[in-house]
Amino acid sequence: MFSEGGKNYRTLGRWDTAIILITNEVGLGILSLPAALQTLGVVPGVIAIIGIGLLSTYTAYELLQYYRRYPFCVNIVDMAKVLGGLPLEIATGIGLLIKLCLTCASAGITMSIALNSMSDHGMCTVAFIAFPMIGCWLLCLPRTFKFVSQVGIPSTISIVSAILIVMISLGVSDPQNAPPGFEVEIAAVGHPGFKDGFTSCLNIAYAYAGNVGFVSIMAEQRDPSRDFLPALWILQCFAITLYVVVAVTVYCLAGQYTTSPSLGSAPLIPAKVAYGIVFPALLATGLCFGHTALKYLYVVCMRGLKSTNEVTANTVKSWSVWVGVTTIFWVVAFILANAIPIFSSILSISSATFIAWFTFGLSAVFWFHLNWGNLFMNWKKICLTIVNTLIIMIALFMNSAGLWAAITGLMETYEDNSNEISGAFTCADNGIL
Repeated sequence: MFSEGGKNYRTLGRWDTAIILITNEVGLGILSLPAALQTLGVVPGVIAIIGIGLLSTYTAYELLQYYRRYPFCVNIVDMAKVLGGLPLEIATGIGLLIKLCLTCASAGITMSIALNSMSDHGMCTVAFIAFPMIGCWLLCLPRTFKFVSQVGIPSTISIVSAILIVMISLGVSDPQNAPPGFEVEIAAVGHPGFKDGFTSCLNIAYAYAGNVGFVSIMAEQRDPSRDFLPALWILQCFAITLYVVVAVTVYCLAGQYTTSPSLGSAPLIPAKVAYGIVFPALLATGLCFGHTALKYLYVVCMRGLKSTNEVTANTVKSWSVWVGVTTIFWVVAFILANAIPIFSSILSISSATFIAWFTFGLSAVFWFHLNWGNLFMNWKKICLTIVNTLIIMIALFMNSAGLWAAITGLMETYEDNSNEISGAFTCADNGIL
């Protein structure tokens, strides 16, 4: 399908793929990690960052195994159809779109925080969410992932530079809102309640949310069986190392004045500079996750119109469908961003509801489908059966307890009289400087 009726879209090599994977994953999630360490403590926090990262690497490899068996799949929804037919395809497709829409909404919220912080709340927050989303809509108009790879390097440089500014400024000056002569309070092991501790783990899981788009990327690789796994290792070695360094450094320098997003921990002027520099990375996050959702919507619509022969062709119908689904998607993302305008809350709700399955649970279910009948063939299979059973149990626990913790935290934030944000579609300042 990726070459029928038009040019060949299987153009990605190993390094293109690695860049896209990094763009896909290293984004919004990193900004919540120092605050997660503040809640969990340094030792449990670092263990959680590394452990969840390795687990997401394993579940991504399971997606590759499933793709090797069923190479006609162009996204994770196609895999769900192979597994459970039309009912599971519909449920997974709806879940995928909502999950990706929440991610793009969180990008919009972060950009509104940046704009409010840089301008000292120069405009209504609803408008500060709208303008960046219009930019993301424009960026999503090109139709290939090759375009996404071209923004990967600037995006990575953007977010790494912003974090470096925060770390360097904290090394030479006090964090935002800290009194003169303050002493940093660092907990090696934190003692959070269940809700706060679990919400922090959900925010760490959000940092590894890229798995949902991996199948779509495989479908545009020249040789995914050979090139995807090396690209995956490049991604995870880079991401896990960066996450640990950033989380530990920012938390140990800012201590009890660590914020989420973490850029607000820096002194006033460096924080504003960091928010300006991180903007390309936030736009790239919206582009990459938005493009994944749009590619799925586009293919579904073209199949419904019985026009799959025009999927890669430059026709009026194909471009009308693409522009239409792009517009609808970003309007819905705008509504969600205004409905849940708090950074940590939208991250934890997204993790509990959808990342639990798209990063972890579904991959384990796919593994059972591939290996059904050989689950206890030898000691290796027995160990993998136990591991994948535990992964499914983790996903179920994240769904139930995690969603309760996330929604409870959101309600408490709305009820907090010291917080300007008291509900949806508010003009109140969500900046943290």
